[in-house]
Amino acid sequence: MLPAPHRLRASDEFRSVVRSGIRVGRPTLVLHARTKQGPPSRAGFVVSKVVGNAVTRNRVKRRLRHLVAGSLPSTPVPLDVVVRALAPAASGPLADDFASAWASAVAKLGRAS
Repeated sequence: MLPAPHRLRASDEFRSVVRSGIRVGRPTLVLHARTKQGPPSRAGFVVSKVVGNAVTRNRVKRRLRHLVAGSLPSTPVPLDVVVRALAPAASGPLADDFASAWASAVAKLGRAS
């Protein structure tokens, strides 16, 4: 579980990250990220009914939270991140896709800074 200060909660926060951040797509997920002024880094998750029933969606969210919680502390700059799960997230290589998308997003943001 991510601590409360590390979670995006309001729809305005999600909207601003999706609209003004960078986007990295993979077969199982889409990662939106943008840099922010100060710590802490924060993350939010979007897992719609397309992914599956409630049990499947919650499993995907737990897996994504675990992956993000392991990656947030190692970022060089504070980030706001929105991870949107796609339909194949329930059965696809979620961890590999996340690692690839995360590395690509951090590299893109590093070049933009």
